[in-house]
Amino acid sequence: MYDINIVIVNYKMKEHIDKCFASLFADIKNSDLNINIVVVDNASHDGTRQLLQEKYPSVKYIQLSENGGFGKAQNVGIKSAEARYYFPLNPDTYFYPGEHIVKKMFNFMERHPKVGMIGPKILYPDESLQYSCYRFPTLSHPLVSRGNFGNKGWGKRLHEAALMKDFNHNETRPVDWIMGSAMFVRGIAMKQVGVFDERFWMYYEDSDWCRRMWEAGWPVYYVHDIVLQHLHGRGSAKVPGIFKALLKNKLARVHLMSWFKYMWKWRGNHKYYSHAS
Repeated sequence: MYDINIVIVNYKMKEHIDKCFASLFADIKNSDLNINIVVVDNASHDGTRQLLQEKYPSVKYIQLSENGGFGKAQNVGIKSAEARYYFPLNPDTYFYPGEHIVKKMFNFMERHPKVGMIGPKILYPDESLQYSCYRFPTLSHPLVSRGNFGNKGWGKRLHEAALMKDFNHNETRPVDWIMGSAMFVRGIAMKQVGVFDERFWMYYEDSDWCRRMWEAGWPVYYVHDIVLQHLHGRGSAKVPGIFKALLKNKLARVHLMSWFKYMWKWRGNHKYYSHAS
């Protein structure tokens, strides 16, 4: 059994993977951890296999015949190797030199055996804070996260509450859910609650996973002093406004459909779990 199974899903992000792995391998060097790294490729055919063979031959590569979505591909990678901890990671992430980020996450979980999942503080490439921990979505979420609805008045207040802008991000604490770009997960907790729900092709699968952790009694934590960089392209938000985005942006339509599925799955359950921790 591995100490950690790191899983990256690729869809035409070869250049990002190269930068990510250069920083990741430097981060885990001399860590004394038994780490498995796997890339699951969603039929991107972008030369990533060749890159890995030439520069990162220890990385396992799984080629899928079609793009079945983020959660489904992650599950393939998660199930490919048994480990004490699992680390779903986005390819557009970067590990700061000398920080030993993976080891720090491992050590945190070892010191806190009742925690099911943690997420690091995440910064944009310009070093500004990226909001990466949230309160669970509500019926108002699509309205306040797009267009002018979330820019003023009640919409702004709801949007900022969802992003947890009202707490000090230099503080480690339990949160409802963390961004799926970097989720460090306890293996025994995952065995209890299951892997990603594949009904979500993309978006909300991370929120759903965290919610299932809380339901099973495994708290989710934001850890402020473990810091990772993430580009965060936000493909679903590239066309502004709700109606225009739905007409012109496929990912925006996927995002809305996932929200419908999420709200239907968790209908009648609107508690914020982190308040009870």
